[in-house]
Amino acid sequence: MKITLITNSRIPSLTANSIQAMKVAQALMQLGHDIKMFAPAETELPNYQLLLTHYGLRLAPNLELLPSISGFKRLDFIVHAQRAAKRFGADLIYTWLPQSAALGAWMGYPVVLEMHADNSGKLGVWWMRQFWKQKTPKVMTVTTSALRKALERSTNFQFKDEAVLLAPNGVELEKYAGLPSPVEARRQLNLKEGLTVGFTGHIYPGRGADLLFELARQMPAVNFLWVGGTPEVVDFWRSKLTEAGMTNVTMTGFVKHEAIPLYQAAADVLLMPYSRSIEASSGQDIAEVINPMKMFEYMAAGRGIVCADLSVIREVLNEGNAVLVEPVEEGNREWGIGNWKTAIEALLADEPRRLALGMQARKDVAQLTWVKREERVMELLNKNLQSL
Repeated sequence: MKITLITNSRIPSLTANSIQAMKVAQALMQLGHDIKMFAPAETELPNYQLLLTHYGLRLAPNLELLPSISGFKRLDFIVHAQRAAKRFGADLIYTWLPQSAALGAWMGYPVVLEMHADNSGKLGVWWMRQFWKQKTPKVMTVTTSALRKALERSTNFQFKDEAVLLAPNGVELEKYAGLPSPVEARRQLNLKEGLTVGFTGHIYPGRGADLLFELARQMPAVNFLWVGGTPEVVDFWRSKLTEAGMTNVTMTGFVKHEAIPLYQAAADVLLMPYSRSIEASSGQDIAEVINPMKMFEYMAAGRGIVCADLSVIREVLNEGNAVLVEPVEEGNREWGIGNWKTAIEALLADEPRRLALGMQARKDVAQLTWVKREERVMELLNKNLQSL
């Protein structure tokens, strides 16, 4: 099919929604579809090689940046994208924007709408309801069952089961094939030798920066590896580490996406220290519905995972493939940090258990690749097309 992807992500950027959109585009291309992606013109148009390198891709979509005036809440961009889709001769509109999905359905296109968070505000609810009122073939993906419930609650609307697909985020397993042992990975990266606790990704409120710092302070004999973060965030925490005289933390700052698997492999234990409130880059609290891409990467890395015990996380992780610990509140000095410290120390002291958890996690993530995800999306869409 000729598929138009319409995303509101800034491309290129380091945001999770930008990365996710590019992984979806690549997977659809791997399935043989002809892809044209449209995004707001908020950056210089990147060349093909830059897209490959920045996002760690083997295939990058044909990308066009379209005008977007902030005061119009991207409605101008959506109209431009719809016209561009027509010029492209699209068979399908695939979007992350309810506004774009509704407009595409109004114009008679089959539509796939990806939802990763609840609607924000009454206008978002209105657009969502308009999308569902249209009779054109459609699929709405939700990354978690909890998200579907939240969307039905916010829209006061019962979605049709035959048009909703539970489609968690995914991973490129081929990038995790043949990873070295933690000791060898640390040697290749010129990292300190010794038991290592790792974390990869950005730090927004609720993502556990304070907890990571406090754990490292209370566990001076353990090395901590923090991969990612904006320059401002990295500078802030490096300053705090220096002030506290802590020498057991390595902060890399941004590393190329292609290098992330090796850094994850360098850890004996990988952390997901979420709190009960998690702020997305948009400012929205996503703790109820979060489905982090790093969770699937951690699983593919085959390392012991220690994660905050949130109900939505249990849609993927459980006691058979991870250690789940009661979340702590960011900024609250009365943390239950002892539980985290105990869980991490116990896992570091028990290599057979780490290996068993890692092996099970890798087995569980085998069906959660980006390509298999998009196969399921397109299968459901084709089923709905054939039912007309």
